[in-house]
Amino acid sequence: MITITEFQKVGVGISSFGIFFILFGVLLYFDSVLLAFGNILFLSGLAVIIGLRRTLYFFFQRTKLKGSAFFLGGVLMVLLRWPVTGMMLESYGFVVLFKTFFPVAFGFLGSLGNIPFLTSLFNKLSGSSTSLV
Repeated sequence: MITITEFQKVGVGISSFGIFFILFGVLLYFDSVLLAFGNILFLSGLAVIIGLRRTLYFFFQRTKLKGSAFFLGGVLMVLLRWPVTGMMLESYGFVVLFKTFFPVAFGFLGSLGNIPFLTSLFNKLSGSSTSLV
């Protein structure tokens, strides 16, 4: 089992507040202050959870430079008060950064329960040819 330090728990809290402020900023018609605050909290929480060196390594791997450029460029656009453009860039960068993780996540979600429609949907999204239905 993975042990989580108190410092990492604080990082999870900071990241959670960041996600909350991002969602709240989107709900309030792309309020640039809330989005900027949410982005700063999310990135700093991520750095607290996994460490600054591993965060920098994650974002600046050669294979992930395109996604990182779009994501961090989107953060910069939000900070420069272009919230809609920034969030579009961030969204695209997020998808490019985590595109290898999505099939694994959908496969895990499909195996969680025996809910016929959701299991088959998650299996299709994960690219699995076997169906539990």
